[in-house]
Amino acid sequence: MNLSRITRLVELIGLLQASSGQNAHALATACGVSRRTIFRDLETLRAAGVPLRFDEELGEYRIPGTYFLPPTNFSVEEALAVLVLCHELGDEGQVPFFAAARSAALKLESALPSRLRDRLREITGAIKMRIDATAPAAEHTPIYHQLLDAVGQRQCVRISYRSVYEDGEICLKLSPYRLLFSRRGWYCIGRSSIHRATRTFNVARISKLEPLDDKYRIPRGFSLKRYLRNAWHLIPEPGPDAQVRIRFGKLVARNVAEVAWHPTQETRFLRDGSLEFRATVSGLNEISWWILGYGPQAEVLAPAKLRRLVAQRATEMAELYNGPS
Repeated sequence: MNLSRITRLVELIGLLQASSGQNAHALATACGVSRRTIFRDLETLRAAGVPLRFDEELGEYRIPGTYFLPPTNFSVEEALAVLVLCHELGDEGQVPFFAAARSAALKLESALPSRLRDRLREITGAIKMRIDATAPAAEHTPIYHQLLDAVGQRQCVRISYRSVYEDGEICLKLSPYRLLFSRRGWYCIGRSSIHRATRTFNVARISKLEPLDDKYRIPRGFSLKRYLRNAWHLIPEPGPDAQVRIRFGKLVARNVAEVAWHPTQETRFLRDGSLEFRATVSGLNEISWWILGYGPQAEVLAPAKLRRLVAQRATEMAELYNGPS
């Protein structure tokens, strides 16, 4: 059972306990899923021993308010880790769609003994986590949850997608294999009916999603690692991998060396304080933008194709700034 479904089942229990009764339509709307999914979830709760009651006359479900999920014993270290991660990553502007994690942390915190709660509050207040800026995600929440549901049920969807590479918006049938959060947002990786291959789709660019009755199977041996190969970030390009060598000036050399940018990277400081950076990448476009971010402090030594690509983009940038304002 995937994490999204577990979270939804917990939410469902809360909804059924918080009212005198709810029908399937109201539950589906509150959870952002279909009635069929709600019926499946209700059966799962019954099978797990949750005392689910159904009022045939009103067509409503409820759970007695006296029922609670079984308690879990956390060590101090476990409680601290859960509270910090849920508070920080579930906060506004952090990882999109994880507000429920912050709510869960507050419930966990309130259930702790007062002495331990005060101690953990003091510690968690001293810990902050910052991630890259993320795109506003509130309007995409229903699409995210529909994708999670589709992944869990191996169900195809039809999406309208604002593509950067195709001309305008495209419509396609998608078999969603995986959801991946990376740097600034969520991505769905799956097979596209238009491209007839596995592709990466930015969830924030999906303007419309329609669940389909068609089911799919994930190809045997598929994994994110195998799909992404040695992509610098998210987009592997066709063709053989490239061996990249970059020399970073003394001003930024140590900062570059201190970060694990890529699984294949190797670094070596030179006598003049500069740094030679090596990596094996599946495609040159993504890494070229990273190199340009270091301006004159980064020089591509190999391959020649990447050197030409960076030079071309640097020339275009210079023309932009040297031209009329």
